[in-house]
Amino acid sequence: MPLSSPAQRERARPLSPEDRREAILWAALPLIKKHGRDVSTRQIAEAAGVAEGTLFRAFGDKDTLLQSAVEKFFDPLPLIAALRALDPDLPLDAKLDGILVHLRSRFTGIFEMMGALGLRSRPPVPTETASLWIAALADVLAPHADELAVPVETVAYYLRLLAFASSFSGFNVVHEFSTDELARLVTRGVARRGEAA
Repeated sequence: MPLSSPAQRERARPLSPEDRREAILWAALPLIKKHGRDVSTRQIAEAAGVAEGTLFRAFGDKDTLLQSAVEKFFDPLPLIAALRALDPDLPLDAKLDGILVHLRSRFTGIFEMMGALGLRSRPPVPTETASLWIAALADVLAPHADELAVPVETVAYYLRLLAFASSFSGFNVVHEFSTDELARLVTRGVARRGEAA
């Protein structure tokens, strides 16, 4: 029987209570999207690699766990971090495409989560947090200010509108828009150059 290496014999460091909660929530989210409120604590525990008792020690009960997972999911800070991580040297078209990829992914996930849980509206987002994504997009698009015919904030709202509409499956049955197609719509519009009214 081969001997194990020191690295294999070394036990994994235990997670702090907060890190354990985070790991459980991230494991729970795909299951909640798939099963809604019918997801069992056993399924979540198995996905998180913990005992069911650990779930209850971390959250108290299933309803609190679900509520915490929904709050985690709707937290806009990961989206903002992803937007800020876009390569600042990308050309405008590629940057708009990247922004739309993140926004559409966000809206698609929101629709899936709301449908799975039977939510009629998304949980409220604090005003100060809601404005952070505009600031993030303003920073990402700032190097292209001279290329834009409208203020950066307006571009941000255009992108949000396009991402929202194109992420709603009912609107895209006949024609499924690609992100680069939508990015071209923002940068070039629909009129031929020199023929706009």
